Amino acid sequence: MLNEELTNLSKARLSHAEDCLREAKLLLEANEFKGAANRAYYAAFHSLRSVLILDEFDSKKHSGIIAKFRENYLKTELFSKEISDYISSLFRVRSASDYDDFYIISKDEAKSQVEKAEIILEQIKLFLDNRV
Repeated sequence: MLNEELTNLSKARLSHAEDCLREAKLLLEANEFKGAANRAYYAAFHSLRSVLILDEFDSKKHSGIIAKFRENYLKTELFSKEISDYISSLFRVRSASDYDDFYIISKDEAKSQVEKAEIILEQIKLFLDNRV
């Protein structure tokens, strides 16, 4: 792909991440905690994809996206270790919320997930502002 195509795809993915975060906040306000955790995770996930596409990397597997982001951006300390912890938490809670029939997520936990996604998205936006 051309640089312009990659940049446009990155921006589209970042916009998708922002939409997911907005949806997470709306679901949180509506006391839909599982949905809020789900959308918070996807806000972070799509923001990771917005960075990785600039390296011409994509994967259909969530684990592939997360592993490559950690390899390229966390091990190299372009982002803080805190981001890695947030990604792990978001993935764990989203998976439990989506696949564990008896998982109950509290309002505080859902709020925490939304806050973590917001921090990831803010840091990625700053990073991309300096890169694209």
